[in-house]
Amino acid sequence: MTDTSTPESSVSAASEATASDETSEETKKSETVTSESDLFRQSEIAADYVEGLLDILDYDGDIDELISGGRPMVEVVGGRLQPLVGQRGATLEALQELTRLAIFRATGSPSRLLLDIGGYRASRRKELAAVARNAVEKVKEHGDPVRLEPMSAFERKCVHDVVNAITGVQSESEGVEPSRRIVVRTAD
Repeated sequence: MTDTSTPESSVSAASEATASDETSEETKKSETVTSESDLFRQSEIAADYVEGLLDILDYDGDIDELISGGRPMVEVVGGRLQPLVGQRGATLEALQELTRLAIFRATGSPSRLLLDIGGYRASRRKELAAVARNAVEKVKEHGDPVRLEPMSAFERKCVHDVVNAITGVQSESEGVEPSRRIVVRTAD
């Protein structure tokens, strides 16, 4: 008696493996598409939430939804928006966290949404680049570490990005929120 199940099993297993590989490739492609669509969905939810806030507060502003650097972004532009930014961006940070919570409530997933109002983050990024370069100059000139003023996570990221792009120096954060700050020193 000959056992014919083994060859069929081998063929069947090979077919399943091929199908599994194809499914795996399709899954990877759909995950990439899904991830991009998830980011866009997050920016849509955020834009709707921010638009509702603007309506409640009776502020006028145009809302742009975009995806940049693998994260959803919402930009609000218009006049008379400074109260939504607050002193040193404190109100903007709070609104960003509320908007992230709205996204979480709608999707069940945390978001890395970046909210900008009135171009504050863009102008602050330029200011922080100057602060970082100034600290680097002091470190290179005197050799002593330079401790910067406490900053938000966004501000620290901007400074770290500038310092890390310059050879011979490094930066690290120290302390606990809300007094977390950056120390710039010579590279080891």
